[in-house]
Amino acid sequence: MPSDDTAFLRHLRQCNTAVVPGPRFAFTLGGKQAGWIDPTIADRLEQEGLGSRTAGFTLNDPSKLESLGEKLAQEGFYRSHHELFDVMPDLGQPAVARIDRGALPLFGLVAIGVHMNGLVRKPDGLYLWTGRRAQNKRLDPGKLDHLVAGGVPAGHSPQEALVKEAAEEASIAAELARTAQDVGRIVYALNRPEGLRRDILYCYDLFLPESFEPIAADGEVDSFSLMPLSQAYALVRDTDEFKFNVNLVLIDLFLRQGLIDPTSETGRLLRAGLTEGLSPASPGKTA
Repeated sequence: MPSDDTAFLRHLRQCNTAVVPGPRFAFTLGGKQAGWIDPTIADRLEQEGLGSRTAGFTLNDPSKLESLGEKLAQEGFYRSHHELFDVMPDLGQPAVARIDRGALPLFGLVAIGVHMNGLVRKPDGLYLWTGRRAQNKRLDPGKLDHLVAGGVPAGHSPQEALVKEAAEEASIAAELARTAQDVGRIVYALNRPEGLRRDILYCYDLFLPESFEPIAADGEVDSFSLMPLSQAYALVRDTDEFKFNVNLVLIDLFLRQGLIDPTSETGRLLRAGLTEGLSPASPGKTA
C-alpha cells in the first residue's frame, strides 16, 4: 500500500490550532496551575472576586468549582452536558475538583477521553469497525467515528469508562471490553467556539471475532460498518469523513501497523505530534 505520509499531517495541524496561553489568563486551582481562562468569562470571574486579567485567576477551594460551573451554565456562558468530569492539575495526580464537561474549555482544563479501535482479523487482512455519528450530536454530526469513544466521567478510570462506553455504544459485553489493549495516549490543544480543548485520549485496540455485530444501545450512532483498514487509511488520507480527533487515533494505528513508515521523517513528526502536541506556529514543538 502506498504511504503518502504528508497527507496525514493536516489532521495534526487541524487538532493543534491553539497557542497556549495565547489570549487566555492563568487559572490556579487549590494552589496549582490548572488551566487557562477564556476571555469570555474573565469579567464574570472578576465579579466573583477570583482575580483579574492582569494577575490571573485563583480558586483556593477546589470544591467550589462545580457550583461555579453550574452558575455559569445558568447564566448562558455554555450549554451544560449534565455530566461531571474530574479536574486534575497534572496528569497522574489525584482529582481535586469536578466540573461539568461543557465548562472545561472555558477554564482551559484538561479533558480525558477514551477511543477504541474495534478490529477484526480476516484472511485478506485487518478490518476496522466504524460508527456513523447521529445527526443530533453537538459535535461533528454524521461523521464517521470509532466503534467506541467517549469522555471519562468523574470517578471513573479510563478503562472503566471504556467498558461503560462499549456497553452503551455498541453493546459489547464487559468481559470482552476488558480485553482491549492499552496502546498509548494522544494529546492536542485545539481552539473551538466553546473555548480551549486540551484533550488527552487513552487509546485501545480490541480484536473482535468475525461473528461480532455491534448494536447501538444509546442512540448516539446511526449505523455501523466494517471496512478494510486500507479503506480507512484512504479516507483519513484523502478526506475529512472521520470526526476530527478520530483521525489522530487512526494515524497512530496506521503507524503501529506499518501503513505509515514510522522511521520516515514525516512518520517521526507524526509520532512526536501525537504524543506531545503540534504547535501551529512552530511545527514539532509543544503547544
